[in-house]
Amino acid sequence: MHRRPLVSLLEAYQPFDADDDQARGRILSFVLANADCFERSLLAGHVTGSAWIVDASRSRCLLTHHRKLERWLQLGGHADGQTDILEVAMREAREESGLLSLRPVTASIFDCDVHAIPARKAEPEHWHYDVRLLLEADDSETLVVSEESKELAWVALGEVAALGGDASVLRMVAKTARVPRS
Repeated sequence: MHRRPLVSLLEAYQPFDADDDQARGRILSFVLANADCFERSLLAGHVTGSAWIVDASRSRCLLTHHRKLERWLQLGGHADGQTDILEVAMREAREESGLLSLRPVTASIFDCDVHAIPARKAEPEHWHYDVRLLLEADDSETLVVSEESKELAWVALGEVAALGGDASVLRMVAKTARVPRS
């Protein structure tokens, strides 16, 4: 089954808190119930892959000021049929930042989140079942802002809240403190 690798990752994942656990459960149920869960054409929602990108010191993260959502977020996007969620997160991170030095810190899930995406043009409101992976990059590498972003910035973890980070972004900040430095 093409969903088996993601199901295995979700079953092995140890959530950080009750919200993370609830998101993990919702994503697992969604993936098990929908053979086409990786396809954007599934209008009720779809699996997305995000990259929580940190520097080697684990003191800063790379955030995008998302053009459509008008918020500072981690990089990521649609699976578009790709079933390897780490590959999705890596692809989206490269496309949205231009970074070539990206490397996975681990192949395990770093965070889970389920959030509503507002209706736009012909696309109805729908859910993103977001699986987040932890990546590291060289923070001295030149960033390339994609059309999806207004801006990219390396942000000190202690300053993320001031940018209006939502609860799931702040949860990833808290989790970063538990990750050993490279």
